[in-house]
Amino acid sequence: MNLAEHIRDIPDFPKEGIIFKDITTLVGHADAFRASLDQLQARFADTKASAVVALEARGYIFGAPLADRMGLRFVPVRKPGKLPADTIKQDYDLEYGSNTLEIHRDALSEGEKVLIIDDLIATGGSAAATVKLVEKLGAEVVGFGAIIELGFLNGRTMLGDINIESLLTFD
Repeated sequence: MNLAEHIRDIPDFPKEGIIFKDITTLVGHADAFRASLDQLQARFADTKASAVVALEARGYIFGAPLADRMGLRFVPVRKPGKLPADTIKQDYDLEYGSNTLEIHRDALSEGEKVLIIDDLIATGGSAAATVKLVEKLGAEVVGFGAIIELGFLNGRTMLGDINIESLLTFD
């Protein structure tokens, strides 16, 4: 299945000059959504991960069902003030501003192998921040998966030697 046929471009969103890659049309098509999960599962089948960490909010759309399919725990990374227990935080820059991400302090164990999932990797700011959060907790990132990669923004360079699997790359 050609997943790119299910991605809609939204010009000037969230601000002028940005072409937003909309995944709602992909997840709104049952076969395309299933195919995207199938592909992620196949690419990370041998990682020996015990948890999937996903970024708020669109990363949850793929991360939670992928964790379920793979028999792994699901760990949410959220924006500040949204997690109820003790958290650690990491600031980051993104293509149109800056933000902060948080994870529960007790979400991961020392040496645990973790797969990070998001809908898109652009400049790599939120991805790198999530890697830092995972590593602050003593866990190891064994892969980063995204549906879309905006290759022209070179976000993968922010993740060093982590195995990055994107299903679609737009250059």
